[in-house]
Amino acid sequence: MGGRAVLLLLVISALFAQIHASDPLFHESFNESFDGSWIVSGKEEYKGVWKHAKSDGHEDYGLLVSEPARKYAIIKELDYPVTLKGETVVLQFEVRLQNGLECGGAYIKYIRPQATGWNAKDFDNDTPYTIMFGPDKCGSTNKVHFILKHKNPKTGKYVEHHIKSPPSVPYDKLSHVYTAILKPDNEVRILVDGVEKSKANFLSADDFEPALVPSKTIPDPDDKKPEDWDERAKIPDPVAVKPDDWDEDAPMEIVDEEATKPEGWLDDEPEEIDDPEAAKPEDWDDEEDGEWEAPKMDNPKCEVAPGCGEWKKPMKDNPAYKGKWHAPLIDNPNYKGIWKPQEIPNPEYFELDKPDFDPIAAIGIEIWTMQDGILFDNILIADNEKVATSVREKTWKPKFDAEKEKQKAEEAAAGASEGLSEIQKKIFDILYKVADIPFLEPYKTKIIDVIEKGETQPNITISILASVIVVIVTVLFKALFGGKKPVAPVKPAAETKKPSAVVPDAAAGSSGDKEDDKDAPRRRSRRDA
Repeated sequence: MGGRAVLLLLVISALFAQIHASDPLFHESFNESFDGSWIVSGKEEYKGVWKHAKSDGHEDYGLLVSEPARKYAIIKELDYPVTLKGETVVLQFEVRLQNGLECGGAYIKYIRPQATGWNAKDFDNDTPYTIMFGPDKCGSTNKVHFILKHKNPKTGKYVEHHIKSPPSVPYDKLSHVYTAILKPDNEVRILVDGVEKSKANFLSADDFEPALVPSKTIPDPDDKKPEDWDERAKIPDPVAVKPDDWDEDAPMEIVDEEATKPEGWLDDEPEEIDDPEAAKPEDWDDEEDGEWEAPKMDNPKCEVAPGCGEWKKPMKDNPAYKGKWHAPLIDNPNYKGIWKPQEIPNPEYFELDKPDFDPIAAIGIEIWTMQDGILFDNILIADNEKVATSVREKTWKPKFDAEKEKQKAEEAAAGASEGLSEIQKKIFDILYKVADIPFLEPYKTKIIDVIEKGETQPNITISILASVIVVIVTVLFKALFGGKKPVAPVKPAAETKKPSAVVPDAAAGSSGDKEDDKDAPRRRSRRDA
């Protein structure tokens, strides 16, 4: 009987251990309202409103940052502190930046035990923590923080130690899960969406800034550089003399006297002229708006000439230019190197085999953000990586996969729309080239008007294309079979009619009108601007 009892006890113990190993130390799913279990800070500066809300497109609830440009603070005290010494500890949580993140934090602070009499309502930026972990983005800052506050056993002071190679924050609006795995061998691994992005050793000076273990020596703060210490490796040659033919006043550039004015240069023509088709607006008030001036346009005469306006000879490099003379540099005979203070023993130095982590007594979120829509979910502390992986696969993965599929569908739809826009752009490029065909010169201005209206209303692209084709066909028909007497031009239709109705009769215009139109300056279109 005694042997059976012992065997039964061992089986029960093993089952208990297995069940315990499959449970997280802490898991907040936010399936229920956080009221009563999470305490909002009572400090005046934290005006942001927390809400129990669904993730966009899901039935899953989370803790929502509901207002932009606010400070937020909320804390959850654990039933019992979680020790971080001598065992694996996994910190994990989900964050979804539903409106993106231009400037703000979405990290969690793992709070150490507070002094007697401390109240959760007093939670603020100064509340001491053990670890700060999570996304932070603003300006040049874009990182997933991992900060450890470690106590120096020599001084009793807590020092912040930042991981040197933090991952970047995913730049999208999908759900992401952040995991920090603290191992007994002093290693910490940072995962984003279950993929390792960074790894560090707590005791390595290369992995944390500043290093957890201080250097054995430090520069002597009382050591001073001697007055005669010369740090100059090179000095001007004291015996060097400026050459007699060195002219320091010679200019860098001189006028090219051999240059000649290009043939056809239009001295009396300005580069820009008043737009002859511009008219003073009817509601223009000279007293209130000032004297009206017509907008400028490129002078069409300058387009075919080598240049307009007063011609001046160009400048060229001056072959006699040498600049200010400086004595050449030589080795400094008194050079002693860069001075450094002598090293002395570091009074704060200590040796360490393992980090002396403080326990986690509470979980707090204390952030400032310019964006709302930040949703926290499935905050987890576990002593087993498999537990964290299981929770991640069951809670985060289905949401992420659904969001990713939706994103792909939206991008595909946007791509199709963009493709159509590219086709329309190519059509308008062709139409502008058509407008430059010589035999359409009398109708060029009006055709461009129609094309520009089509660019502002892409939905009528086909109508515009058809209208221009009608003009071309009509002009060709009249040229081949037209009568002796040309027909007078048809005036453009009223603004209220469809753009296709604005295209003039292709047969319109007398020979005199054509010559006038041809010599008239080309109006600068929106496309040319």
